[in-house]
Amino acid sequence: MAITPQWKDELRARITLSALVQRSVKLTRAGREWKGCCPFHEEKTPSFYVNDQKQFYHCFGCGAHGDAISWMVDHAGLQFMDAVKELAASAGMDVPAPDPAMAKRAEQRASLIDVTEASQSFFADSLAGPQGGAARAYLERRGFSAAICREFGFGWATDDRQALPRALVQFEENMLEGAGMRAANEQGERYDRFRGRIMLPIQDARGRVIAFGGRILDKREGVAKYLNSPDTDLFDKGRTLYNLHRAAPAARQSGRVVVVEGYMDVIALANAGIADAVAPLGTALTEMQLELLWRMVEVPVLCFDGDAAGQRAAMRAIVRALPLLAPMRSLSIVRLPAGLDPDDLIKSQGKGAIEQLLAQPASLIETLWTVERDAQPLDTPEAKAGLKARLMAHVETIADPDIKSLYRREIGDRFSAFAYPPRESRAPARPSFQPGQASKRLPWRGGPSLPQGLSDGARAQLSNTMGGGQRQSLLRAVLVGLARFPQQIARHAEALSSLTRLDREAAPLIESLFELAETLDSQPPTAICNPQGHPAPPADIRYAFLDEGNDPGAACEELAEAVSLLVERPALEAALAATIARFESDPEGSFAEQTRLRAQLLAVEDRLKAFGRRKAGAVALGDDTV
Repeated sequence: MAITPQWKDELRARITLSALVQRSVKLTRAGREWKGCCPFHEEKTPSFYVNDQKQFYHCFGCGAHGDAISWMVDHAGLQFMDAVKELAASAGMDVPAPDPAMAKRAEQRASLIDVTEASQSFFADSLAGPQGGAARAYLERRGFSAAICREFGFGWATDDRQALPRALVQFEENMLEGAGMRAANEQGERYDRFRGRIMLPIQDARGRVIAFGGRILDKREGVAKYLNSPDTDLFDKGRTLYNLHRAAPAARQSGRVVVVEGYMDVIALANAGIADAVAPLGTALTEMQLELLWRMVEVPVLCFDGDAAGQRAAMRAIVRALPLLAPMRSLSIVRLPAGLDPDDLIKSQGKGAIEQLLAQPASLIETLWTVERDAQPLDTPEAKAGLKARLMAHVETIADPDIKSLYRREIGDRFSAFAYPPRESRAPARPSFQPGQASKRLPWRGGPSLPQGLSDGARAQLSNTMGGGQRQSLLRAVLVGLARFPQQIARHAEALSSLTRLDREAAPLIESLFELAETLDSQPPTAICNPQGHPAPPADIRYAFLDEGNDPGAACEELAEAVSLLVERPALEAALAATIARFESDPEGSFAEQTRLRAQLLAVEDRLKAFGRRKAGAVALGDDTV
């Protein structure tokens, strides 16, 4: 079969070697590589390394070395063609058929490299010659150093439709067309594709010229500013990143790779000393390009212009990346100031300005939230609901279940904080007490009567609760504490109102307390006492804030803690019940939420126990539970 070197390069590019090896060997991260105990000889100290960027494994102990194909042959014991077929199937590639025509085509493809390399030499010579003066002046105005121009291979395509056939006479017309250097119009006339443009070679991961990009010097009506080679047997723009062969070694040193919008941005960064930058080639980032980036670093930095087009580019990249997210594999995003590209920013503010931005990128989820939030006005409930729907639609595209669950949770928290901000307390107003006004007194154990105007149910529950030895001791103590310090009722009105919605038994008691708050006697030493003059409350339900000898300020703060505990537990229980109810429709999110709520409930239980032990030399509450 015609298995060419180019086809094997493509196969290796589609296989993540560490993932293949980890099917049978335990590997751990070691910087930019993976390490483990060598499977080819016995060892206790790991000396076996896998490098995804260079696409090989190597053992420093026994010298075993190879790529994905040799791994399948040497470790799995497959024959060469069986290894190729298995890897091709997992990579979604067709194994070349045993066709002589295919073999000839592969040979021709290899020779296309000769065409592109020769074309590059021609363009470089043209730039250095008399016809390249205007192009040299343009590059000088851009501030590109001579060293950068040589490193990136700048050239010049003269404004001549037949320059290449005359210069490259060793290649037939079909070879020039096959390499993307020539084109034909509807009349069949053949002409040079690139004319009157500054030329840049586009190279593969091995540094071989496979295509070109050209930029016009002056803006002309109806003429594209940038022109790239078409897709050919050598060049697939969706699988190629400009400057990858230079950026990959630099990224291994910096631990970072920067993705900018175009190749002139890459060169501007390199001219400023930032060597770890790449760019797509006239298209949005593709899935294959993202895979190439993730082989270099775990979180590439996408750097986009600050205008609307840059924001759209960021969202396109995010949408492509979401289904591919995996543990320790994401994106971060930098948005430049509006109206500035990397070259403009460096020239106006210096290299330090862009380095500072690159050092503090926004996370993928932060950018997703910000872009969707700012996409349109959110001044109606319907618009806010639309925001949530758009965000959750993005989340649903994530394939990894754990990451999807975590994104759903964080997006939900962000939306809740945005759409339901905390409201200011709106406690019911309480008219001031008028001297001489008759006050209705709460009854205590042994008291002769209950307040007037209560319903029979509320009267019975209030009597039962305020009596000793019953459940809900904390509620009983809070009500008694508020009776002693009625000025605290307004402070806790909102919290207690929420409790009435969660606890039916507590509701009439709290509502009665609100009614009576307007007429409670707040004169010292105690707010309320029974007709016999016995101070309220009786000792058998005494907490620290009910101790007459306690400092009033400290007592009120402890009362506030009691109210908080009283309200938190039923709220958490209600939230837990709602979360359990949606388990079937959202098992991952429900489980994570249940775990969080149960931990909070345990914390509340601990606080309740500690609170119950803090008494002011009083009688214990016995076996009553909250």
